[in-house]
Amino acid sequence: MVNIEDIPMFSNLDKLFHQELKSSIHIKRFSKNSIVFYEGDESNYLYILLDGSVKLYKTSPKGNQIQIKRMNAPNTIAEYACFEKAPFPATCEFLTDGAMGLLHFDKVYRYLNDKEFSLGLIRSLTSKIMLLSSLVHKETILSSEAKVADLMLENIDIFNRLKNNEIASMLNLSAETFSRIITKFKREGIIRVERSNIEVVNYNSLEIVVETNSIKECTDCVAQFKKIKR
Repeated sequence: MVNIEDIPMFSNLDKLFHQELKSSIHIKRFSKNSIVFYEGDESNYLYILLDGSVKLYKTSPKGNQIQIKRMNAPNTIAEYACFEKAPFPATCEFLTDGAMGLLHFDKVYRYLNDKEFSLGLIRSLTSKIMLLSSLVHKETILSSEAKVADLMLENIDIFNRLKNNEIASMLNLSAETFSRIITKFKREGIIRVERSNIEVVNYNSLEIVVETNSIKECTDCVAQFKKIKR
């Protein structure tokens, strides 16, 4: 489990603050698949991820999960709900066993007088805004194929660490759709799959898929894209 001083929002605070924080934070342990809070719940605490990994997601009217982000410790969660005194905008669920630190809002407001704490909070909120902006772009602009290609360009290792259904969930795709895309990328010579291990053969083709956002409209995609580029 991480220490308080390892959390970005608190890392630059005076050591006296660290000691006070340790005595103010209530640590709660969770098992894998446990719900920390549901979308719409109200709380009086800022949540601090001290150990493990969680996913944040919203639920559509049809009951489908729209995954927003996976987070690893150390991290802070629910800053918006804290400062707006509003219900949680998403559900938080543990992907592993882990621990959360709960810091009461009264303590948070008290620390706002400290410049380093306020700057750390601003950085954290800014990163969440950028995350939301990226999610909106991917969900409204990118095709299913482009989503997979974009993630491969960003972090190919994740395809060899997680199960297909987990990656599909991250991209808000059905497992069947994700499997078809992997098969198509393999057939097009964009990737190589050996013993369930995925290796990118042609990064340029992945970039073209993201740029054109239209691989689903062709059958010999790479060849067609090369013609377009000439």
